[in-house]
Parts: sequence; structure tokens; C-alpha cells
Amino acid sequence: MLFVADSAKDRILNILKEQELNEDYFIRVSVTSGGCSGLSYKLDFDNESQENDQVFEDNGMKVVCDLKSFLYLCNTTLEFSGGLNGKGFYFNNPNASRECGCGESFAV
Repeated sequence: MLFVADSAKDRILNILKEQELNEDYFIRVSVTSGGCSGLSYKLDFDNESQENDQVFEDNGMKVVCDLKSFLYLCNTTLEFSGGLNGKGFYFNNPNASRECGCGESFAV
């Protein structure tokens, strides 16, 4: 399962409205090689499903990821932090053994 915190949901809904994206769009998260810790998170809006997509619904939000990424993201919560010291979107990933200082990459 992938989870969406209230803070992330609020920001996602604002972005969808600002960009005039309809209800067909959902959140696509994935993991790619790279970053200072070896693996990086990727977050996009998408409206087309792919073969082997894993589809989750949490907090009224549809979250989709590919099967390979799900192995790294299982039980991860997408969160958002705003303000002067905010990070923007970030992933609270219980599978990460190490994260870089910026929080954009991780290792398992």
C-alpha cells in the first residue's frame, strides 16, 4: 500500500486545480537509479495506466506505481511540508536504510 498524508492531498488538489487537470489524472510515483544515495524518488501526474501498474487509493487520492518501484515503496507515505523551512513533497519510506540530506534519494 502507498499512503497520502492530508498535507500532500491538500497540495495535490491545489496543483490539479491550478493546472486545470481533470479527475482522470492521478499521482504516479516511481523509483529510479541515481542521486547521492543510489535511488531517487520521482513524482508526476499522469492519466494513462501502464501494464503492471500497482494502483492504490488512500485519503481519496489515486496513487499508481510500477511493480519494480513498489518493491522499494511498500508502506511509504507521501507528505508535504510548506513554509520557509519546508521541503515540498517528500516520502516517509520505512524501507529506506539511508537517505541523503536533501531527502531526494535513498538506499535500502
